[in-house]
Amino acid sequence: MSSVIHFTVAGLLLLAVAACSTAPAAPDLSAPPPRRLDAKTQLEYGSPPPSPGPRY
Repeated sequence: MSSVIHFTVAGLLLLAVAACSTAPAAPDLSAPPPRRLDAKTQLEYGSPPPSPGPRY
């Protein structure tokens, strides 16, 4: 076979493999959850105020 046919077959094979591949997963852009306060931080800055209970 000539080199032109080899390049054509290789190109078609490359296109077939590229068509079957999957797209990468989208990155998670949500904000991470807030960190809990440790004991030292609570002693230095005071503990956060308690959350208000349900109102009746």
